[in-house]
Amino acid sequence: MSDQPDLIGENSIPLPPIWEAPFLIAGLGNPGREFRRNRHNVGFLAIEHLSDFFKIPLGKVQSQAITGSGLVKGQKVFLVKPQTFMNLSGNAVNSLRNYYKIEINHLLIIHDDIDIPLGSIRIRSQGGAGGQKGMASIIERLGTNNFPRARLGIGRPPGQMPTADYVLENFFPEENEILSLVFDRVKTAVETFIMEGIEPAMTRFNGVIVKE
Repeated sequence: MSDQPDLIGENSIPLPPIWEAPFLIAGLGNPGREFRRNRHNVGFLAIEHLSDFFKIPLGKVQSQAITGSGLVKGQKVFLVKPQTFMNLSGNAVNSLRNYYKIEINHLLIIHDDIDIPLGSIRIRSQGGAGGQKGMASIIERLGTNNFPRARLGIGRPPGQMPTADYVLENFFPEENEILSLVFDRVKTAVETFIMEGIEPAMTRFNGVIVKE
């Protein structure tokens, strides 16, 4: 953290902390237009929403990923969409983390989770892959599971539908409203994570979003 003064002005207004180390926010998915709206690509969709809101363009191709960099509340942030396909996501994340010297607690992975319902967000400071192959790849390449992640629920497949088919199915049009609410919540959670850390983000943003 820098030596920036904590107070400014006559009213002694506290300034937000300015971290010396940047942040890396990676969303998981599969590259290609045919996969764009798939349930498995909700991590990519979240990164695109963050890109629009924070005005951080995604356009640089680096380390087998599409990336963008900018400032969020004065903090340097890299947004990342690995382009290796899901089960090799760790290649891009590990390479970019090493290149930009990202501290492990400044890394946040956003990915889909079939074990929680659509509209639900679960933020954790660490944990296993839970069957998510992209997360398994990242854990293997980083050599640790001790890093923050935001799991976005997509729900279980209906009936006897195979999980592999379900996650590669597009979201239904009627689900767009709740997805929009999810991404807005993710945006605010990311701001909290960057400014205050993972624990406040977990406390405030874990839970189910009810469609109005």
